[in-house]
Amino acid sequence: MSQHTVPARPTAAFVGASWVALLISVGAFGIGLWNAEMELSEKGFYGTLLLLGLFSAIALQKSVRDRAEGVPVTGIFLGLSWSMVIISLVLVATGLGNSTLELSEKGFFGLGYAMALFSVVAVQKNVRDLAASAPAATAVPPLPETDVQATVWH
Repeated sequence: MSQHTVPARPTAAFVGASWVALLISVGAFGIGLWNAEMELSEKGFYGTLLLLGLFSAIALQKSVRDRAEGVPVTGIFLGLSWSMVIISLVLVATGLGNSTLELSEKGFFGLGYAMALFSVVAVQKNVRDLAASAPAATAVPPLPETDVQATVWH
């Protein structure tokens, strides 16, 4: 029988720093895209890659942590999460490597992207740790019993 441990509650400073890092990285990346001298389709490509990277990093962090805690995670979902993180990083690197941007601009977008992925993992960890360490008294009370026949549509 496995023992489920409650994670330590993250400090307010770490939670705040994680959110600030995420807001700065996504905001700077977005402002950089807005002001970049590139085709609108290229801006869309990088913006979409940012969203793909953020979502896949959250999915990967959740999958890895679920497995570590003994929560069932299918191998295909874990594999897809890893694949999407890697694919998003390869696409960003390939796009920046082939772009006509100055080297300093390429570095800006690369660092902004990496910071966004790292910070979204920290934010997801904090959200989950805060929810797990919340007192049981704040749990949502169960819904009252309802008449199943009355709620079924005929």
